[in-house]
Amino acid sequence: MSDPAFIDESLGKAEGPRTNLPQLRDWWAIDQRERVVHLAQSKIGKLMLVALCAACAKLAGVAVLYILLAAAFAYLPLYRNWIILAGTCVALVRNPRVGLEGIDAILAQEGLHHSMGLTLMVAALIIYFACAWVMLLLVRRDKTLYFARRPVVSLIGMTVLLCTLASSPLASGLPRAALWAFVAVFSTYIWFFAYALVDQRSREPSPLAFQMGIFHPLWGSSSTPLGKGAAYLRKHQAKTAEELAVTQIKGFKLLVWALLLMLISRALIQLFETQLGIPKPELAFTAFMQGKPYPRWSNWGSLIYGTIQGALMLAIWGHKIIAVARLAGFRLRRNTWRPLEARTLADFWNRYYYYFKELLVEFFFFPTFLKVFRKHPRLRVFFATFMAAGVGNALYHFINDIKYVATMGLGQAIESYASYLFYCAVLAIGIGISQLRINAGRKPSPTFMGSLWSVLCVWTFFVLLHVFGDETRTFPFADRCAFFASLFGF
Repeated sequence: MSDPAFIDESLGKAEGPRTNLPQLRDWWAIDQRERVVHLAQSKIGKLMLVALCAACAKLAGVAVLYILLAAAFAYLPLYRNWIILAGTCVALVRNPRVGLEGIDAILAQEGLHHSMGLTLMVAALIIYFACAWVMLLLVRRDKTLYFARRPVVSLIGMTVLLCTLASSPLASGLPRAALWAFVAVFSTYIWFFAYALVDQRSREPSPLAFQMGIFHPLWGSSSTPLGKGAAYLRKHQAKTAEELAVTQIKGFKLLVWALLLMLISRALIQLFETQLGIPKPELAFTAFMQGKPYPRWSNWGSLIYGTIQGALMLAIWGHKIIAVARLAGFRLRRNTWRPLEARTLADFWNRYYYYFKELLVEFFFFPTFLKVFRKHPRLRVFFATFMAAGVGNALYHFINDIKYVATMGLGQAIESYASYLFYCAVLAIGIGISQLRINAGRKPSPTFMGSLWSVLCVWTFFVLLHVFGDETRTFPFADRCAFFASLFGF
């Protein structure tokens, strides 16, 4: 799954080979200029850099408070553990309504007032973090515990157990709502907890305050930890004043790049929706299922538009997060890195959503790869890939949307998930075949036309797969198949 050729400038290297536009590239390579790097290490330079990052963050929709916390983390090493823990507390105070949509539905089912939702979620957060702290202490003292040896199996098992208890006839009224509130919090932080459990096996694991602080790091994240766990962050933390300055300058550059991508995104909205009248994919799906489909060319345009816009939004979101992490001094790779240059499905998977791919590699690919089909290397790689991009991908998103089990019941929740299960299966098979072709020496042509053809094939695959990759439960699998067939005139 990992591609050693995947190189990001976050590791202190140039972004790539020089092109025919050396003036622009050299002008923007401010992190390679000794005078700029030296200035960024001075007091006035630090103030200027933080001010510039704060201004860009404000324009990009990032809270300036997180910029200040990141700067404090970088410049006050003696207080780092508590600063990062404070960042988590600030994030929770600013947005305590984790999973509250599902809890409101459960409260309505139980005839309870919706105002209790926030209280239940806050109580669940406090209980969860207290339990996590205790569990990490136990694992640190005894690394032979099953939780330490099999973190993912243990956490998924805990999720199943909690869902079973919350769905049992014994739970009703307020106890049922409270249980589901805890399940919502548990599922939100499950992969952060998995990385923390793995780190306890290290010779020198990070302090518990730091471990808890990156459950929702001050630079932001989704259910996928951007920056992975404490071990990865320790490895990629700037060690010298010069490294810190270069990393922070790269963070500022990434914020500027995010702003530019935001402008491109708005231009695409204006072009596709306003000028060309091409709808978003969900509108095209709805119109088709209501018996009033758009023209075929419009549906194709909708899928192309949705795929490009989705990639842009993911890149913007990831760039803002990684930029703040770099300001804090972590030399992290970008989450999305030049997906238009991907010439194979495997390479695209590596470039599109890097930290999600790394999560699946660490917790699903390698555990499978090390255990099965050792005498059959090709089957071994293919099966491990399927377990990561297929099974792991499906489990991740099902757990992330665990509220549907509460509101719809297990059977209907799985049935409504059929489209995404199909998406995961096709994606995993495609990536697996791509890897087998690469390992067999069948690489894309290095010529311009060969590269262009490879890029078109990769993006066409994801444009078509976009029909099933929408994570909403609104459109049934059979209707999506009918929409897919209509693209080809059937």
